[in-house]
Amino acid sequence: MKKIVLAYSGGLDTSVCVKWLKDRGYEVIAYIGDVGQGEDFEKIEKRALVTGAKKVYIGDLKQEFINDFVIPTLQANAAYEGKYLLATALSRPIIAKHLVETAHREKASAIAHGCTGKGNDQVRFEVTAHILDPKLEIVAPVRVWEFKSREEEIDYANENNIPLTVTKKKVYSIDKNLWGISIECGVLENPWAEPPNDAYQMTVAPEDAPAKPLYIEIDFEKGVPSKINGKKYSLIDLIKKLNEIAGKYGVGRVDMVENRLVGIKSREIYEAPAATCLYKAHEDLESLVLDRELLHFKQTLSAKYAELAYYGLWYSDLKKALDAFIKETQKKVTGTVRLKLYKGSCVVVGRKSPYSLYKEELATYTEKDKFDQKLAEGFIRLWGMPYRKK
Repeated sequence: MKKIVLAYSGGLDTSVCVKWLKDRGYEVIAYIGDVGQGEDFEKIEKRALVTGAKKVYIGDLKQEFINDFVIPTLQANAAYEGKYLLATALSRPIIAKHLVETAHREKASAIAHGCTGKGNDQVRFEVTAHILDPKLEIVAPVRVWEFKSREEEIDYANENNIPLTVTKKKVYSIDKNLWGISIECGVLENPWAEPPNDAYQMTVAPEDAPAKPLYIEIDFEKGVPSKINGKKYSLIDLIKKLNEIAGKYGVGRVDMVENRLVGIKSREIYEAPAATCLYKAHEDLESLVLDRELLHFKQTLSAKYAELAYYGLWYSDLKKALDAFIKETQKKVTGTVRLKLYKGSCVVVGRKSPYSLYKEELATYTEKDKFDQKLAEGFIRLWGMPYRKK
């Protein structure tokens, strides 16, 4: 019997995958990557075994996920199409990496995932696996099986006594980790329909958020967040705390139509309270400490970095090269940013740094002004010289 390692979440697709693969002669080993879903992994493990998995691995990947995937992306200010902060996209290469390692440990010849042929995750899993071990076979049941809808999958699961957490009335596909949540399917497939309240998982509706704004301060050390309101936290605890604080103020909701890698447009909603706060704070701190040319050039690379993460090219040579550049830019990204949270908004209202390039005596219009305005005429003549007609 051929061994196969399945990326197992315990959701509808992967639960059906276990039974489907077993019926086709595979010995299924389920791998569960804990990237901060906050779920009952003991229950998910039992579900995998009841469904037919021979063995279950549960990997605690949270620290590695934050250190090696989230922080580099935050430091790059990478947001796909300017909105999506890449929570799900970042979890796939780390899970794929551990799928490959588990396959090696178990001497399995194949790995599998529960991604559809329309989505991005199939690319992220498979490209990562091909880079790390091109000899492994990859099986994608959802691309070839007989089910035409999630409703048919639910019927199959019920017929085969596969325990589920979804119903035909609430068929959202939800992917959660420490960095955020991705939500799709159901009524969300209509881009004109406003997302219902029950679709959101970790944020209060902005209109129901507190009536008074909340001010918080976030400290960074070399581009890495370290404190909230002067109190030091581990990275995992800092992100959890910010998710809790900002979520209560309705911060971090995104409703977007995005361009998937496979060429179709997809409407999804995202929640990322902590990520939203940290992105705004980090980007603003960079505006204070990086010189103009470095800042502007880095901004042009942020979009490319986001694309590489979104497209499943985390382990590509270009991504490694960009990492080296991004790391160099963070040496002076140290300081404190003050944020104002109010009714779904997160606004930077203050920033300071020992490496600040802001000089009040040059920017001010008061009697403290030390800027020699007479120099401006000559500067403008030189700057505009190539464009003068005569």
